[in-house]
Amino acid sequence: MNEITILGIVGSLRKDSFNRLILKAAQELKPDGAELDLIDLHGIPVFNQDEEMTPPASVVEFKRRILAADAILFATPEYNYSVPGGLKNAIDWGSRPYGESVWLGKPAAMMGASIGNLGTARAQYHLRQILVTLDMPVVNQPEVMISSAAQRFDQSGRLTDEPTRKLIQKLLVALLHLTNISSAPKKHSD
Repeated sequence: MNEITILGIVGSLRKDSFNRLILKAAQELKPDGAELDLIDLHGIPVFNQDEEMTPPASVVEFKRRILAADAILFATPEYNYSVPGGLKNAIDWGSRPYGESVWLGKPAAMMGASIGNLGTARAQYHLRQILVTLDMPVVNQPEVMISSAAQRFDQSGRLTDEPTRKLIQKLLVALLHLTNISSAPKKHSD
């Protein structure tokens, strides 16, 4: 079996984002047979349909990385009860031009960390709605919604909360399973 390449998309632009830190924890916790690379959204301009046929270099590279990956792992904060504008913008770039979406059929999972009590629940539900319209199979369980994030990391930014670490491991195993199912040849019955 070939190694599965997962692209972790950091949904926050903030340098010390908890969502960047949980993706770094996921790199540490990934199961055997998986590679987890990270990409952030710096340098991706606001989507402009006038430029979708000749996108900027940062968008071309972003789309190339998505196409090269077997699966996607989103880590999103929650801004105003939803996903950050930068993440939605990057998703929009990846879906265009019409009929050439790099997201189509790409297995995905999501997680999020917040200093609040709901741990990005509303943002993840909005993200799930977006991924449905992009026809991406998405891991349903477990849900990784990390609340009170500031208490779950040490001074160096390492995730120290053991139940959260185990939950991330379960999410990664589920994503690998979904990826294997999605890439398996389909059997046709006559």
